[in-house]
Amino acid sequence: MSIPSFGLGTFRLTGQAVINSVKAALELGYRVIDTAQIYDNEAEIGQAIAESGVPRSELFITTKIWVANYAADKLIPSLRESLHKLRTDHVDLLLIHWPAPGNGVELPEYMAALAEAKALGLTRQIGVSNFNIELTRQAIEVVGKGEIATNQIELSPYLQNHKLVSFLKEQGITVTSYMTLAYGKVLKDPVLADIGARHKATVAQVALAWALQQGYAVIPSSTKRENLASNLLAQSLLLDADDMARIATLERNGREVSPDGLAPAWD
Repeated sequence: MSIPSFGLGTFRLTGQAVINSVKAALELGYRVIDTAQIYDNEAEIGQAIAESGVPRSELFITTKIWVANYAADKLIPSLRESLHKLRTDHVDLLLIHWPAPGNGVELPEYMAALAEAKALGLTRQIGVSNFNIELTRQAIEVVGKGEIATNQIELSPYLQNHKLVSFLKEQGITVTSYMTLAYGKVLKDPVLADIGARHKATVAQVALAWALQQGYAVIPSSTKRENLASNLLAQSLLLDADDMARIATLERNGREVSPDGLAPAWD
């Protein structure tokens, strides 16, 4: 199993905005697209891919099952609907979006249904998102060690979550960082700006390079073609040990997303 290190996020992008973003990204060379049922943009992404002319075989598509579809009799039918919208017969990665403790569907039920989706060939890999250490352990117990490809979690220079990251690496689970720019808050950080100036790089490139150099996958989004192109260049930006040490000092437990009823008790 492998998770590509760089992709396009589509959170909060809908309608023509997401069509334009996906088309521009594909033209620039992106081949990884991350979406979710709750984003309400799967159909538009399917349209943009179809109109781009990029072969499905070149793409890596991720979607996420929403809480309302966790029950064993709902998860796979909802996935088939997502596949119809995306105009494909499978996704490359399927995630449980939030653990949603107490929502009426227990973890063993939805993880078993996720594994069944893989067995049916509807997804090539499975994973989780927003799971803490204990819930990730429970998920492994259901589907087996080596089956969870990634845990997609909020990570940024302001939220470095070393304990969870270390656990995931020990388990051989790829860390996917979302909200790596902390809703844009890190773009105003003077330490990151200074590092960027030394490398003739943007602050966004510095933050993304920080994540990539730690082995995380990243999925930044943008509606602007120039930003999409600029973000790609983070892959060739090499930060030195001093840069990484300075960024390590920015940790402030700056979590941006933790919705009641969906998020777990964070470690």
